[in-house]
Amino acid sequence: MSKENKKKKGLGKFLLGAGIGATLGILFAPKSGKETRKELKAKLDELIEKVKKIDKKELVAEIQNKIEEIKEELADLDKETVMEIAKEKAIEIKEKAEDLYELAKAKATPVIEEAADEVRKKALAVVKDIEKKLK
Repeated sequence: MSKENKKKKGLGKFLLGAGIGATLGILFAPKSGKETRKELKAKLDELIEKVKKIDKKELVAEIQNKIEEIKEELADLDKETVMEIAKEKAIEIKEKAEDLYELAKAKATPVIEEAADEVRKKALAVVKDIEKKLK
């Protein structure tokens, strides 16, 4: 690998890391569930853009697919007014986030794995929030 390619990949990892840091700041700020889900959707969009830059097209497609599934579930969750249905959707989001994390852990770079882990953790927070509202 040439020095130029190494520098390019290093810069990409740096930018991805910076994006993840910004994501964490937004996701852990105290906000309403709706705002947090909206920001999570935006961060998922950013993650898609960063994942697109990975050379392995098959991996990119798999991760993109998992992210789109999570976004679809989040969209459905926003529309639901019945808490029991919202709980079921939250559990589906949790499961899909776990799948995304496991895929990233097995096949992606540590930076992508870390970002997927943050998505997984945020999905768990959404599930806990829904469960708390059901009580």
